[in-house]
Parts: sequence; C-alpha cells; structure tokens
Amino acid sequence: MRRGRPGFKEYLVNLPKFIKRDSNSYFWALKGISIKVEKSEFLGIIGRNGAGKSTLLSLILGRIYPTKGEIKVSQKITPLLGLGAGFHPDLTGRENILINGVLLDLTIDEVLKRMEEIIAFSEIKEFMDMPLRTYSSGLYLRLAFSVAIHSDPKLLLIDEILSIGDEAFQEKSKYALLHLINRGVTTILVSHNLAAVRELCSRVIWFDDGEIMAEGEPERVLKEYLGHLR
Repeated sequence: MRRGRPGFKEYLVNLPKFIKRDSNSYFWALKGISIKVEKSEFLGIIGRNGAGKSTLLSLILGRIYPTKGEIKVSQKITPLLGLGAGFHPDLTGRENILINGVLLDLTIDEVLKRMEEIIAFSEIKEFMDMPLRTYSSGLYLRLAFSVAIHSDPKLLLIDEILSIGDEAFQEKSKYALLHLINRGVTTILVSHNLAAVRELCSRVIWFDDGEIMAEGEPERVLKEYLGHLR
C-alpha cells in the first residue's frame, strides 16, 4: 500500500511520523489459499467485506496476478461480474449484443443466430435499436446478463449479480442459472445473499481476513459463519 506524496504543510507538521514510516507497507488480500473446484461443481464463497472473495475471482479471471503460487484454469471463463464491460453507450442494444458476444468468445455468426433469443430473454425488445446511454441501469444489466448466459459458458464466475431487475426477472435469472448448473456448468458464486448460497451451492467456503475459516457442506459452513457474526 502506497501513500500519496504529502503536501509541504503536512510534511512539516508530521515530520517525525514521515521519518519513521516504513515505505514498504503490504496488505495480503489472500494468504496461503489452496482451492480445487471440480467440473460441474457449484461453489459458494462467503465472508465479510474485505475478506478476499472478489480478489479470488479477479485472480481466476486473470485481471490480477498472484504474488506467490499459481492458478490453473482448464475451462473457458464467463464472468458475471462487472456486467456490461465492453458495452459502448453510443451503440444500440443490438450492436452491443454483437460486440459483447464476440468478447465472450462467440463468433459473429453464433451471436447473430442467438440474437433474438437474447433479446427475448432480456424483455427489452422495444429498446433494442436505441443507444445504450438511454437505458436505465436495470435495463443495462438485463441486457448484459442475457448475453452472458447465452454464450455457452463452461465456467461461470458470479459476484453479487443475483438482484438484476424486478422480482419477476430475478426469479427468471435464478432459474436460468439453475438450468446452466443442471447442464454441468462449473460455477463459483461470491455472495452476501446467504439464502441464495444455501439454495444453489453444493459446497461453501468461508473467507475471513484473506484466509479460509471453514469449507464443506453449505448448511454447516453457513451455521459457523452466522455464529461468528453474532
């Protein structure tokens, strides 16, 4: 962790502190983590804010790299985090479907074949030929989610995106995810929604302060986690 350069006044007032300060200050987001995720497994990751959950997903996705150790991924990753990355506000919904689908490793022909199915799932057909900047945040996320789940995912990374749109669309999204899971899609879910974790996951890992506190059957791990919070 690096501090910004102090101003002249701050430097004079706090001179002793700056002289003593250690210039090499580190925060270990994850410490000694070792996890194996089996094909077709639905793994839940729980823990307080700052526990290292989202850092783990970023490492798996390759957005950041581990200081030590290694990560091996054997399946194509479809991230349901930062939904809509790559979307352009001045292009239409239809054009953004094409771009995002290609970014998710579909060919142009594959995206075009699935275009109407993606649009139908999003339930925003009337806005498809309008620029994305005219969309509400809810419509934006609906479109991004619809593209992602129609991209033939093999390994899904999900970070708190189970509350897209209104209640009816949330229920629809949950069943779409369950359909993918039943087809054998490997899934890693990071969530504070413990009810969803209990319902969807086959195994749960509880993180705290960058370390694994417990892992195993969902009901047992959730019980330990909730007991710790009390």
